[in-house]
Amino acid sequence: MKPAAIVLPLLLTACASPATKSGFLSTYDGMAPRTDTVRAKVTQRRDEARLAGVQKVALEPAVLAANAPWLTAPERRLLLREIDAQLCFELSERYEIVQRSAGAHRVRAAVTAVEPTGRVSSAASAAASFFIPGPLGLRAPGTLGSLAAEAELLDGDQQIAAIAWNRAATPVGTDNPSLSRVGDALQFAEPFADAAAAAMTAPGAQPRKIGTPDPCAQFGARFRVEGFAAKFATGLYVPEMSGAKASEVADETPPPSPDTGGFGPGSEP
Repeated sequence: MKPAAIVLPLLLTACASPATKSGFLSTYDGMAPRTDTVRAKVTQRRDEARLAGVQKVALEPAVLAANAPWLTAPERRLLLREIDAQLCFELSERYEIVQRSAGAHRVRAAVTAVEPTGRVSSAASAAASFFIPGPLGLRAPGTLGSLAAEAELLDGDQQIAAIAWNRAATPVGTDNPSLSRVGDALQFAEPFADAAAAAMTAPGAQPRKIGTPDPCAQFGARFRVEGFAAKFATGLYVPEMSGAKASEVADETPPPSPDTGGFGPGSEP
């Protein structure tokens, strides 16, 4: 076997840390590691019998339950809104999205850890990838950010599905460098949401047609063509073109304390 064939899988998995256990979830009882993931570390639990009865879900705004003082208020809003958007996109393919009501199950989510993407080194990485094209990009040391997040589906106060998810960017792979300090975390919001929605879906459930109007319209387009164009042209992930539509209401409130309490186009967890 060629050395590259051995080294590449190691590079793709070396930066993944163990899945988080932050204290955000209502319970961690029964959580078990998933063994079918490559780039993320995941633990989850699901009550498949009770999941079969879920029809409607109400999404609570994601919160920051991480010690990340380096995050600015705009960066925090940007990241949490992308988590909200991707969870809405993914879960709306499984369930009817409604406002919180007596007949709906609740979905809670939190960012439990986040590490910044290196901006200066990202520019160098993008330039290197431009001159050395190929299916896999190269990331310089100091550019690799990460995201850890948790989510649960509740019937009243009883948890019926939960997931703890953690992924870090890799030096060789498909994670685009970014000039945004939350560039990697923003890119990982979609695979996290995909894994969370899968954990919250009963086996054998069929995808549902997205209603009109789109219940996730507040977040902008589901498919962001301009973001793909920006990546192709610059080699960079550009949040302004790739992320969810910005909220019209600024939220300057401080993040809560950490101790408070296949469907669709998804990336590999």
